[in-house]
Amino acid sequence: MQQAVRKYLTALEAGDADKAAALFTADGWVQSPFLGRVSVRDYVAKVAGASSRAKLTVHDVLVSAEGHLRAVGYYLYDWWLKDGSNVSFECADVFNFDPDTGRIASIVLVYDTHLIRGVVEKKYP
Repeated sequence: MQQAVRKYLTALEAGDADKAAALFTADGWVQSPFLGRVSVRDYVAKVAGASSRAKLTVHDVLVSAEGHLRAVGYYLYDWWLKDGSNVSFECADVFNFDPDTGRIASIVLVYDTHLIRGVVEKKYP
């Protein structure tokens, strides 16, 4: 699980929707505070479409101590948007894994949108 989380975060940083989607189940999704629930391919493509570049600094990948097929990716997201603005925020995204395939089934993005909402809210294509 830790390796899959790190591979996903690398694909997100690169804006590579195909690499990200390859880590998910066919119906895998991302729940975003700004975009709602969307397929992983659509999510990464929308983020990449709004980005000029991104730097994700992974602090830790935590695996469930309760026996769930779940991990949390805790990282700093430094994000430069195409309009020249940039934001930096901490994320603790919850990754849920499919028990049959071991692939990522979903991610729930967890971060405080208050500090970045004014910069980011209307920037997705």
